[in-house]
This record gives sequence, structure tokens and C-alpha cells, in this order.
Amino acid sequence: MSLRVERPGLFTSVQDLGRPGFQHLGLGPGGAADPLSHRLANLLVGNAPGEATLEILLAGPVLRFEEPTLVALCGADLSAVVEGRARPMPMPLWRPVWLGAGARLAFGAPRLGARAYLAVAGGIRAPVLLGSRSTMPRAGLGRLLRAGDAWPVLEQPRHFPAPLAALQASGASWTSVPWFLPWHHELSFDRPLALRLIPGPQAGALTPASQAALFQEAFRVAPASDRMGLRLAGPALALAAPQEMLSAPVATGTLQLPPGGGPILLMADRQTTGGYPRLGELATVDLPAAAQLRAGDACRFRAVAAGEALALLRAREARLEILAETVKSRLGRRDSGIISA
Repeated sequence: MSLRVERPGLFTSVQDLGRPGFQHLGLGPGGAADPLSHRLANLLVGNAPGEATLEILLAGPVLRFEEPTLVALCGADLSAVVEGRARPMPMPLWRPVWLGAGARLAFGAPRLGARAYLAVAGGIRAPVLLGSRSTMPRAGLGRLLRAGDAWPVLEQPRHFPAPLAALQASGASWTSVPWFLPWHHELSFDRPLALRLIPGPQAGALTPASQAALFQEAFRVAPASDRMGLRLAGPALALAAPQEMLSAPVATGTLQLPPGGGPILLMADRQTTGGYPRLGELATVDLPAAAQLRAGDACRFRAVAAGEALALLRAREARLEILAETVKSRLGRRDSGIISA
């Protein structure tokens, strides 16, 4: 079976959890900018966390499903609607949805966040390049969706557990279970967004006024931001004295300070080394929320110790393990019920 693209959207790409292991060659890991929403979408359709999804940025595509398909949409609310035999209906988020043959999934104006993740049962079969299906246009790995594409999807299982078997047999334009994941506990859309930052090697080299501004003032995401980095506008930060620096390794979440004084938060498609002062490292647990920032959104930084950041990440992973078992249990219950349209 395949997923047909009628309209590609602004920047719709295939993403998985990236391609680690090539940074010594100058290639960053890439992968889903919001790996939490990516993982949860895969969980809802029975995929492994590393299966490929569609990452949809702001203005989404129009997709046609020629065969009945189990999908899940997580992350940003981009006004998705399902068009089928009946009138268009809002696409439910954060839950399994069975789309009937011929259903079209379209997106409207973004309401909340920047990136949505569409998982299809079986995963999207984009070519595997250096061990990953993730798209990284700057590195020549994969490409964005184009009108007329037919992306292959692994054949879905013939026998789903209840109530998914009921979804498959309903014959409706779409059907959905009546429960959803408690995403609001794990992915903040608050604005200004509070981001926890582990102070870096050059944080103490800022002027006293800049040190205070970094953790007391708000910054706004500039329009020139992308999957490589979020450019932040706000108080101009400055070093107390010029520094001659050698390029050093950077990571997803490194906060750099270029000469202009506007920090850059490195994201999924970032480079592997950099010569700008490193003001800190974003706590990994906050990377998904940072990926949902869009131009004009405000954020603030709060200093945390590395140990606290690690504890926060471990606690979230423990909650996700429990959540995964709960979802598996619910999908296997015969009394879960469905919603149809």
C-alpha cells in the first residue's frame, strides 16, 4: 500500500530517530525535531519508536489514503481534517484513528505549536541512507515531499487487537477510540516557554548584565529559524572580554552566542562543531517543547544543574514506559468502544 501526496505542504519530511554514529565525519544525527511526539505517534499505531513518520511544519500537506489505514497524529495542532464520504471532520489528535479507503487528510491554519507527526501503522518505507530514513536536505540525504509522490507503507497486519479490529471493519470515513494520551503532562505549549539550561563553559564569561539577562529576560524566536537552529531575538548578550576560540563539539540543544549578540539554540539538523561561545546546553527533556516554538514565540531560560536535568529525563522515560504499557493494554480491551463518522 502507499500514501499519496496531493499537496506537499510547507516543509513536510520523513523523519525517524536519526542516524547517530557519523559525527566524526561531520554529519549530525538529525531525526525528528520533536522526538517525543514522534515516539508517541508510533506507539499509538503499534510501531516501534524508530519507525519513520511524517514531520509536518506549520502549513501541512494534503494526503490521500487509497486503502484503509491506521494512523495517529501527535504534536502541534495544525487544524487537520479528514475528508471522506461525509463532510470534513476534525482529525482527533493523540489517539489511534482508522481512515477508510479514499480518505483525505488535509491541514489548515496552525493553532498550537509548530510540528505535527503523522505515524502510519507499519511505518513509511523511505530509502534507508546511512542507517536511517530521516530527511536532511542540507546533507543531501532524502528530500521533502512532492505533489504526486506515492510513499510506500509496510503492509499492515491483517488481525488487529480489539477495538482496532472494530475500527478496521467499521466502513466509516474514519473511526477513533474515545481516549487520548495525556500529552499536556509531557509537552508544554506555554508561552513564554520555560526552558531549562545547563550553564556552559562560556556562560561565566558574559558581562554581569548579560548573565542576568540570559536567565531573567524573555527571548523571541526569529523568522530565520529552521531545523538547524532557533535564532533568538531579545537582549543583546556580550562577553566581558573578546575570546579567541577553537571550534569545539556541539550537541542538539547547545546555546551558542554569535558576534551579533543574539543566541542560537541548535536543533536536530545542527552542525557537529562550532567556534562560537557556548552559553549552555538545553536539558534534553525540554528539546521536544523547544521544537514546537515558531517565529514570534517567546521563551525564557532557567539554570539547572546537569544532575537535575538527567533526573528529569529519567523520570520522563519512566513515565513513558508506563504509558506504553497502558496504551498496549487499552488497545487490547474489547470494551474500549469507538467513535465513528
